[in-house]
Amino acid sequence: MKSQKLVLGLALIAIGFTSCKDEKAEQAEKKVDSYVTYVDSLGNVAEKDAAGNWEGIESSYQLRVGEAEVAIADMKDNAEAQARIDASKAKYETLKAKVEAQKMEAAAAATPSTKQTLRNALFGEGKIGDDMNFGWVNAANIHNVYQQFVHTVENNKDKYSREDWDEVKLMYEALDSRKNTVEKEGLSSEDNRKIAGLKIKFAPMYTLNRMGAKTSEMKKAKE
Repeated sequence: MKSQKLVLGLALIAIGFTSCKDEKAEQAEKKVDSYVTYVDSLGNVAEKDAAGNWEGIESSYQLRVGEAEVAIADMKDNAEAQARIDASKAKYETLKAKVEAQKMEAAAAATPSTKQTLRNALFGEGKIGDDMNFGWVNAANIHNVYQQFVHTVENNKDKYSREDWDEVKLMYEALDSRKNTVEKEGLSSEDNRKIAGLKIKFAPMYTLNRMGAKTSEMKKAKE
């Protein structure tokens, strides 16, 4: 009788152990499924939206992948589970690379190029872009535009590289071209005289300093 009770007790323990083990495996399967489903769902999120909420996505991802990797130890077929996890990891890394590339592009677009920074200094923020449109320069403000241009060059002449001087020359010639149009629109003789004085000041400053920048760059190249 005691022997039967012992056998029955062991059987119940075994059943309970098996049931507990099956429950763990089931919970583990759910965690792996949750991780895989989460990564798959990210494929439906626009890259721009993902980039804007990347901290939250990354935090949620790390939590889920951590749970999934711990869970496979409780699964019967953990090789298959590991393969599913690895496949989802690859998907996530692909998305992450795309988001990081988009962030870098956005940062680059938000940062003005060296050329644009120079143009902003010469004429004012955003006044001259890639379209080289000088239509905003008129008889009323052209003297002030020349004045800002020449004074900016004078203040920065020792910092400009040869490429900077080439850009300065390009902008100067474009401004001169606009002046020819503005003169026909009624540029006052007083402003014309003042502009002529600024042009006389600019010409030798450009020639000497561009030559100096070229010589300096050649010297550095030889060192």
